Amino acid sequence: MAAAPGDTGQLKRIGFEVFGRVQATAKQNSIVGWVRNTPSGTVEGEAEGSVSHINTFKEWLQHTGSPKSRIEKCEFSYEKTIDNLTFDSFRIIK
Repeated sequence: MAAAPGDTGQLKRIGFEVFGRVQATAKQNSIVGWVRNTPSGTVEGEAEGSVSHINTFKEWLQHTGSPKSRIEKCEFSYEKTIDNLTFDSFRIIK
């Protein structure tokens, strides 16, 4: 897949760890990747999409989260520009 749906601009990949559910917001923002719960009670994952969609998703992860979540800290790692998306959907790994 060469570009995020509805966007012909630059693509970006990030890793993240946050407390809260993220799948619905990822799909609303045309984000692909994965998410899973960790043994320590946080949520971690990888996300790919257009720069604007990734920035919106990051803002949501840091400041809003799901309705019942309490965000104490959100960390992003290995943020980089990519040429192609490597995921075709956003999924929960159980």
